[in-house]
Amino acid sequence: MSRIFISGGAGFIGSAVVRRAIADGESDVLVFDKLTYAGNLDSLSPVKGNPRFSFVRADICDPVAVGRALFEFRPDVIMHLAAESHVDRSIDGPGAFIQTNLVGTFVMLESALSYWRALDVERSAQFRFVHISTDEVFGSLGSVGFFVENTPYAPNSPYSASKAGSDHLVRAWRETYGLPTIITNCSNNYGPYQFPEKLIPLMILNALEGKPLPVYGRGENVRDWLYVDDHAAALLLVASKGLVGQSYNVGGRNEKKNIEVVETICAILDDLLPRAAGRYCDLISFVVDRPGHDMRYAIDCSKIERELGWRPSETFETGLAKSVRWYLDNRPWWQAIRDGKYLGERLGALN
Repeated sequence: MSRIFISGGAGFIGSAVVRRAIADGESDVLVFDKLTYAGNLDSLSPVKGNPRFSFVRADICDPVAVGRALFEFRPDVIMHLAAESHVDRSIDGPGAFIQTNLVGTFVMLESALSYWRALDVERSAQFRFVHISTDEVFGSLGSVGFFVENTPYAPNSPYSASKAGSDHLVRAWRETYGLPTIITNCSNNYGPYQFPEKLIPLMILNALEGKPLPVYGRGENVRDWLYVDDHAAALLLVASKGLVGQSYNVGGRNEKKNIEVVETICAILDDLLPRAAGRYCDLISFVVDRPGHDMRYAIDCSKIERELGWRPSETFETGLAKSVRWYLDNRPWWQAIRDGKYLGERLGALN
């Protein structure tokens, strides 16, 4: 993988992939990102001075910009991470999710196909298009069982439906046109540089500001949590060693109820930065549940462990402690967001 094109590389997961690819290897990396509200060049500050890093600000829905970037950069691998990614935002405004996640993926596939067909025989055989998706495409699990790679799709939100559609497009471009694609589906990510609309950073920052910690319903919904740097390692491994036509589930084997997550954050903060009066858990507030809220997600990641040798390096406890510490130590990064892009207001409440 001497040259890697990463769409959405200024986002949360994408920037983690970029930082790891630059730090761990000898690859040249091009980030292609529109810099919407969740794209943040500050998340790439650790690598921005590296000669192997370059950046193009453009929209994946623009076929001219995508095609130009591909033919000028000439990647060996495309890692497609650009997406609208928040369920609550998809409830408020589904149109952006259809445009970016479906139309954008179509443009990426068509541009990649034209680029791939123009390669010589050797580079054509080496080329890969890796599409990064979510476990939410599978819908909601009961109290037992796990999502596996062939679990039927049953998306329940505009976000997950748009990602399911993008997965199907990627499969179709392989089956119909022969484009060498691979799909990954991951569980809930957390860690440094995560935009604070998501549960874990929202709870950390609200707690630090003494604001209520809103928990949907009774906090009984279960998610499998994956530390973002472990996910980045898995994605780079899939890009280099994964088999064309395969899909790989990536999970952390860390199932937690939402209320357990919030209580653990509170306990970590009680140790690191005690409140002047009371404990952080006193700020927990139960609110009306999200519409169509899936009860449980859980990933069976044995395939990528067995076939590619990947293992997560962080437990939920170690990863969450690192995350809380990072937000404590990097106030300028998130304060700029809280001052402008997102103030912590609730999204997706249908009112």
